[in-house]
Amino acid sequence: MNPSASLKLGALLALSTVLPSCAPIPAAIHSSPTPALSARPVESGPRLVSSRTAPTRRAEHVIVISIDGLRPDAIGKFNAETLQRLAREGSYSLNARTITPSLTLPSHTSMITGVEPRIHGITWNKNRVEADGLVTVPTIFSLARAQGLTTAAVFSKGKFEHLLLPGSVDYAVLPEGDRHWYAGRTATEVEKYLSEATPDLLFVHIGEPDYAGHTIGWMGFAYGWAVRRADGAVARVLAAADKAFGEGEYTVILTADHGGHERTHGTSVDTDMTIPWIAWGKGVRSGEELPHGVHTTDTAATVLWLLGLNEPSEYAGVPVQAAFESRPAIRSAPVSAK
Repeated sequence: MNPSASLKLGALLALSTVLPSCAPIPAAIHSSPTPALSARPVESGPRLVSSRTAPTRRAEHVIVISIDGLRPDAIGKFNAETLQRLAREGSYSLNARTITPSLTLPSHTSMITGVEPRIHGITWNKNRVEADGLVTVPTIFSLARAQGLTTAAVFSKGKFEHLLLPGSVDYAVLPEGDRHWYAGRTATEVEKYLSEATPDLLFVHIGEPDYAGHTIGWMGFAYGWAVRRADGAVARVLAAADKAFGEGEYTVILTADHGGHERTHGTSVDTDMTIPWIAWGKGVRSGEELPHGVHTTDTAATVLWLLGLNEPSEYAGVPVQAAFESRPAIRSAPVSAK
């Protein structure tokens, strides 16, 4: 979604501004069985491959944090102290790649389903739930929930409603329609939830850098402020997690859905396609720069691997085991699509 360029810089930088929210989605909503994925051609290009052995749970609690529109080069340029610490203390790639089109909703759908847009079907970037319905393939939420794990999501954009299959989350909160929250509001919602719950899987979406990029431009002054505010929100999320789970007793994957250039994104240029991917916390190797080949679909596969759940055989993504194990991941030769 491209916010209006007429929005004022002062409003963008206001620390306390939030937009109206809807009530949390209750756990009482249940769905029919999650539909199975159909077979598809294998993506071409080098991948980080893993053996698909019997699952072993490797993390008690997993938190996925997605910072919308975060370019990897913004982390250092704008001195995002928390993100730099996570990379320094964990395993990271500043050259991970997202899907095409590099848009928020399709990218996040691939992030939580492990498949490309032509499989999950969400290629639009607005809230069209009434017209087009929900995602039709399994998500990390539905797969975890089916095995009795507790799941939760705090989304700062209303269009993420497309990703909430009935019965797949124990708790979810997000704005209404196509509205959004600033980073501080998102952090507050996480703090409120973690003061009362200890989910196995928590997904947190922070949207402010994307809003700043569309309004003022990527890598400009206001975008830098938005990155710093997102960084502060991450610090608050980690502090809340320390209280909920015990200090360091959880595993974090922090990434982005896309980058951006000028006041836009969605193209195949490197500034749009390149994203950060950071693993931090319990069981993560420290100070490890990951090899090239990490992809946004690997996030879903890594989450399932950490939680000891089988990934669907149709997944494009694979667990980024190099972030967690002493042996490096094996890189396969390119496979031609059939």
